[in-house]
Parts: sequence; structure tokens; C-alpha cells
Amino acid sequence: MRLARPLGALATLGGVYVLVARGSLTVDLGLGRSVRTLGPQVLRIRAPRPVVFDVIAAPYLGRTPRALAGKLRVLERSDAMVLADHYTKVGPLTTTTSETVRFEPPERVHFRLVRGPVPHVVEQFELRETEEGTELEYTGELGADLWALGRWWSRRVALRWEAAVRASLESVQVEAERRAASAARGACPCVP
Repeated sequence: MRLARPLGALATLGGVYVLVARGSLTVDLGLGRSVRTLGPQVLRIRAPRPVVFDVIAAPYLGRTPRALAGKLRVLERSDAMVLADHYTKVGPLTTTTSETVRFEPPERVHFRLVRGPVPHVVEQFELRETEEGTELEYTGELGADLWALGRWWSRRVALRWEAAVRASLESVQVEAERRAASAARGACPCVP
């Protein structure tokens, strides 16, 4: 009987942890909020800026490819903004974040967290033309409440968040460069 209360408290804390980690419960108290930067992450992509922008925007503004069906679900769509759920595997759990995604072709894509494991995330992809193609820079900020506990939690979340962004950017780079190379081969009269 003496162990029942501590075990019950641990089970409750464990349940709250799982709900927060999955993005099902967001602790948004506005008390002791700590904000940390995300990025910058910079990629140099050998593809024209409109191609890179299209690779980023197409799954949101058009039909979501089957390859992304388990990672992205668009809930609402307009010409310049969508509301989308993103699914990220974190250990045995899948974290769900809901974000607005706003488009400024061909220069920027803005993301704002609506629901997730922390109460505050804003991010931006900025695309700049270069001689070799496009420079894509990712920046943002992430915030969590409850002073030291929030700082601890935001460090954990930021590590996973930035890793997920890095993987996403790398896939954008591969696809944009594939499209640019394919277009260049189609425009070249030479035999491959």
C-alpha cells in the first residue's frame, strides 16, 4: 500500500510525458518561457531557386506524394498557406505537430507551430540565388514554459527537431538536384 501512491504518481508522470512527447498535450502556460534558436542550417543546392521552392511547396500546395503520406497530412489548403500535420518518429513514439505553412514564392517558406511538444516554434526557409544554383537557409526559434524544466525539455525537443529538419532539407536537395539534372539532360541535344 505504501508503494501505491509513488507508483501511481510515476505512472501519471510517465503518461503526461508520453502525451507531451507525442504532441497530444502542449504545456502552454505562458510562465517562465525560454526561447532558443534553431539553426541556422545552410545547404547549397545545384538547382535553380524556382525548382527548389517547388520541391518544398508541392507536397503542401498540390497532391501529397505517397512517399510522404506517413509524414505529412494537409488539413486545410489555400493558395498561399496550409495547415498541416507532420508526423515524426521519435524512438517508439510518433510525434504529431500541426503547423501553418505560408509561402512567398520563390524566396521564403514560413512555418508556425499550432500544436506540438512545445508551445512555440516559428521557422523559415530562405532561398537565395547563387552562381551554382540556390542557397537554402533554415532558421527558427523554439520555446517552452516552466523555467529550468522548460529549458531542459526544449533542449531535448530541439535536438530531434533540427535532426528532422536536416533530413527533410537533404531530401529537398536530392530531389531538386535530380529535377535540375533531368531538365538539363532534356535541354541538351547531346546523347547521354
